Amino acid sequence: MSFVAELKRRNVIRMAGLYLVGAWLITQVSSTVLPTFDVPGWVLRALIIVLALGFVPALIFAWVFELTPQGLKRDAEVKPEESIAPQTARRMDRMIIAVLMCALVYFAFDKFVLAPRRDVPSVAPATPALPNKSIAVLPFDNLSADKDNEYFASGMQDMILTKLAAIGDLKVISRTSAAKYSSHPENLKTVAQQLGVATILEGSVQKSGNSVLINVQLIDAGSDAHLWAEAYPRTLENIFGVEGEVAQKVADALKAKLTPTESATVASVPTRNPEAYDLYLRANAQLHRASEASGLVSKVMPLAIGWYEQALAKDPGFALAAAELAQAHMNMYWFAPDKTAERLDAAKAAVDQALRLQPDLGAAHLALGQYWYWGHRDYAQALQQLELARSAEPNSAQVQQLFGAIDRRQGHWDEAIATFQQATTLDPRSSLLFEQLAFTYACVRRYADADRAYARAAAVAGDPIYERINRALNNVLWKGDLAPLRTALGSLTPGSDDYASSASFIYLLAWWSRDYTAAIATAETDAAVNWGDNGNVTLPRTLFLAMTHQANGDAGKARPIYADVRAQMQAALRQRPDDPDVHLALGLAAAGLGLKDEASRGGRKATELMPVSRDSFSAPGYLAWLARLYVLVGDNDEALDTLRQVLALPFSGITAAPAELKLDPAWDPLRKDPRFQKLLEEHANDDKAAAHE
Repeated sequence: MSFVAELKRRNVIRMAGLYLVGAWLITQVSSTVLPTFDVPGWVLRALIIVLALGFVPALIFAWVFELTPQGLKRDAEVKPEESIAPQTARRMDRMIIAVLMCALVYFAFDKFVLAPRRDVPSVAPATPALPNKSIAVLPFDNLSADKDNEYFASGMQDMILTKLAAIGDLKVISRTSAAKYSSHPENLKTVAQQLGVATILEGSVQKSGNSVLINVQLIDAGSDAHLWAEAYPRTLENIFGVEGEVAQKVADALKAKLTPTESATVASVPTRNPEAYDLYLRANAQLHRASEASGLVSKVMPLAIGWYEQALAKDPGFALAAAELAQAHMNMYWFAPDKTAERLDAAKAAVDQALRLQPDLGAAHLALGQYWYWGHRDYAQALQQLELARSAEPNSAQVQQLFGAIDRRQGHWDEAIATFQQATTLDPRSSLLFEQLAFTYACVRRYADADRAYARAAAVAGDPIYERINRALNNVLWKGDLAPLRTALGSLTPGSDDYASSASFIYLLAWWSRDYTAAIATAETDAAVNWGDNGNVTLPRTLFLAMTHQANGDAGKARPIYADVRAQMQAALRQRPDDPDVHLALGLAAAGLGLKDEASRGGRKATELMPVSRDSFSAPGYLAWLARLYVLVGDNDEALDTLRQVLALPFSGITAAPAELKLDPAWDPLRKDPRFQKLLEEHANDDKAAAHE
């Protein structure tokens, strides 16, 4: 028998035809169906490869085996009189015809139904037109042989940016977002679209001894055309005013109109003392570093304060240095936190000096706004100063952020969310602003929205350590799941700055996990005097140590620590009689010592000093701690009543969110109380309702 005849007898040719037609049909249908269900493209590619690789094995299978009434048998084992190959051939013919008919039907459906739809051009959403008078100032290249001069290049970029930000007819992107890019990015158009600007200012600084060469160029990001460029050879003695010259040339190139006040601001020279100017630029570098990572404030901000003070010693008329010094003091007061009268007094003295020298200085009004807001929670005076700061610096995302924060304190939650969203247009790559937006969502228990905003914060952060931690904390409040927090904190290197600044979160994870040994170790070894929570409640670190020893059943170790905290707070109370943190810490220490009446007085006094009417953001945190204090002294009725108040309010802290209540061992004495269980059931779905508003 010929080879071809043998192929026909064994139905190998029919198998080839059936396989090819079937494979074509499967591929065509899959290419239409899989994308509908968002199946990744690699799945279709893998299917085609598998079908192609299966062709030869299918032919070999048809050659070697034959279908018999008893099942598959090797062809060599089937006697000619027992073979049903002709019947199998007829079945395969019918199968081929059926598959061909299906293929023809699909071909017609694809040609006359699907193809016309594919041919209709899809209308992509129009890219918003970028405003012509918009600009981002990218980081300046440090071309100096001494790489330690990086602060000088960064400072020149920042000074030019500050001058441009004072021009109301321009849209100027904040330095935080611009700093995420290289000095000369390859795809300038993409960078401009991400920042929402039409033009980019690039530059470089070369400093050698007393000589400085500054090169700047303004580029149309859409066409990559140079609109203007200039070199400024200077010495340190005559470098003053370069930033104003550059800003004016940029404004002229973009046809921006300046008011007389703006023209005076742009042309003004902050100092003519080269040593003071250099010290100021060094201080600014540290201020920006701490401002972008609040966990570094206590370590970095003192360096900035020292250099600002030295700059003012060189030039007492340096108003901008005095204003930035005041801001540095207020950052220490709020974020370190160092909430002492001495710190407030130092900030007020610096801002008063700045305003005496230059009454319309935007940075000084910003610092005074921080003083009234952070230092006294006097929102009326703070807003008045921030309005003046916004008039002087209309492009300041920092000012906009503070407006949003005050909205939050006043209980204007929707306005706060809108204000933070607006701030992101001025600083679209700022992880801090997206975190503030996320945190505001979390306060009103819109945890799903918060999670998305935290994800955006992590996406734009250079090193998203803190963003991941905060997103994981949101997950604890949302779902009571500790795994993401364990992963985020587990990525930190012991001994690093990030690890040290995250000590309170490391403690919380151990506390929630009921790993008291680890919690005690963290509370014992951390160097911070105080720990503050997200709602700005600040308590002595050793108080947490005492509470953990007590939870671990070691009252003998807890008692002397409680006594020491009580003595410290009694002394602090004489200096700060209206500080709610001092009263709360005193109450908790008294509770640990079994002094029920004193404990209750301290806790209630804290909530009286910080009522919701004064601060909708922080007040619920004090109420939550009061409920915890009541549990410590065994007053479960008061604890439950107070918890009920907390759960009815937007909440900024992490000590009484519904999911967290199920984890925290502090609430174990209430765990079997039916009223506590009912409270948890009533608020079990708070996050789901909020997320779908």
